[in-house]
Amino acid sequence: MRMEETALAQLETQVRADLAKIAHPRMPWLDPVSGPDGRPAHDVVIVGAGQSGIATAFGLMRARVENIRVIDKAPRGLEGPWLTYARMHTLRSPKDFTGPDLDVPSLTYQSWHEARFGEADWEALDLIPREYWAEYLLWVRDRTGIPVDNETALTDIAPAGDLLRLTLKSASGEEIVHTRKLVLATGQESTGRWWMPEFVENLTARFRAHTADAIDFDKLAGKVVAVLGAGASSLDNAATALEAGAKSVHLFCRRARPQVVQPYRWITFAGFMRNLSDLDDAWRWRFMRRVLSLREGFPQATWDRCARHDNFHLHGAAAWQDARIDADGRVALTTAQGPFTADFLICGTGIENDYAARPELARFAHNILSWGEAYTPPDAERDERLGRFPYLARDYSFMEREPGETQWIRHIHLFSIASTMSFGASGSSINAMTSAIPKLVNGITGGLFRDDVEKHWANFEAYDVPQAVIRGVE
Repeated sequence: MRMEETALAQLETQVRADLAKIAHPRMPWLDPVSGPDGRPAHDVVIVGAGQSGIATAFGLMRARVENIRVIDKAPRGLEGPWLTYARMHTLRSPKDFTGPDLDVPSLTYQSWHEARFGEADWEALDLIPREYWAEYLLWVRDRTGIPVDNETALTDIAPAGDLLRLTLKSASGEEIVHTRKLVLATGQESTGRWWMPEFVENLTARFRAHTADAIDFDKLAGKVVAVLGAGASSLDNAATALEAGAKSVHLFCRRARPQVVQPYRWITFAGFMRNLSDLDDAWRWRFMRRVLSLREGFPQATWDRCARHDNFHLHGAAAWQDARIDADGRVALTTAQGPFTADFLICGTGIENDYAARPELARFAHNILSWGEAYTPPDAERDERLGRFPYLARDYSFMEREPGETQWIRHIHLFSIASTMSFGASGSSINAMTSAIPKLVNGITGGLFRDDVEKHWANFEAYDVPQAVIRGVE
C-alpha cells in the first residue's frame, strides 16, 4: 500500500472513532411514517448533493434524523460548480476555513489534504485547488455514509396531508415519494434563473453565453470576446478565454473601476454569522443590502490571471445598452462609452429571482413571500432586485404571501444563495457553514419535534423503564 493510501486509511479510522465518540444522544426519536400510498415516507429529503446538501445531511444524521434521502440531478462527482462552470484555479476562501466537517477535526479539509499530500504540502499551499475541493467533498460524503441518488431531479412539490408529495425524475422514469420535510440546497439558481440583458439573450446561442453555461473556449481562439461584469466569475471566464487563445478579451464594467473590496471577508466573524438572522428586518436589510450591492470582490490572483495578458482590456463606466448582429456576422454592441464589435459575448450578470421559472416551485410560486412584500425600507435603501429575494422564516422555510393558501410550504426549507437576505452568508457559502448548518438543522428538527409533540407526550407518560431494582425492603 502506498504511503498516501496508508495515511488516508488511518484518517478514515480516526473519522470513525471520532464520530463514535460524539454520537450523543444516540437514542432514535422519530417513529416511521407512511405516505398515502402506504409506502414508508422519509423524514427529510434534501435536493442537492453539493457542499450545502452534504453538510445538511451530515448535521441531520448527527441529530439522529437518519431516515433521509439526498438527490442530485448531476452525475456523481459533478455536483455543484467545482468541475463544471467554476473556472477559477482555486477556491477564494482561505484554506483554513472549515465547513462540511461540522467541527469534527478528522473531517476537515486540512486533515484530508495532509493525509493525501503530506503536511509539508499543506504548509506550502496558498489556496485550495477547486478539483481538490470536489474530491474532498466526495470523501466526506462517503466517510459519513450519506445516501445520495445522482442523476435524479425534483420536478414537482405538492401537499399530501401532513406530508409533501415529491415527483422525482431519473433515467429509470418518474417516481413519487413522500417526506415530512424538504431541503432545497440547489445552489445559485435555486429560486430563479441565470440572467442576462434581454437584448443579449435575444441573440442566438452561438454569439453569447452566461458564465454558468458550458462554454467551448477552444472555439474562441482567435476571436474578440466581450465580457459583461467585473465580478470574480467574469474575470475567471475572461482569463479562461485568454488562456484558450482569444485574439483579445474586453471586460466591461458599469462602475468606473471594478469592485475590489470583498464584503464577505468582513462579515466572517462569529457574532455576525450566528446572530444576523435574529436582528429586526431593518438591520438585516441594511447589512445585506450593503453586502450584495458591493457584490463579490475578486482576489489579486484572479486579476493577475487576466492582466498578465497584453490583449486583455478593461472598460470602466461602460454598461451595455444594446446588441445586434451586423452585416459581417459579428456582434455590434452599444455601450455607455460608445460602440464596440465582438465575436462572442459572455455575461457575468448573476441570477434573477423568478420562482415560476423553477419547475419544483411552480405550484406555489405565486404565494412565496418576498422581502419587498414583507418589509418597506427607507427610500435611500430601496432596491427592487433585493426585494425579490424570498423572506424566510427562522427555520429557513418559505412563508406565505397570502396566509392559509399554501400552509404546506412551511415544510420546505431553502438553503441556498437565495437565503442570504434573511440569514446573511449561509447556503452556498463555505465560510458560513459552521454557524448556518446548525441553525438549519435545529430548525428542521424543531419542526419535526413540534409536529410530533402529542406523540412524544404520550410516549413520555407511558415510559416506565426502571433504573434500579430495590432489594431488602419489606
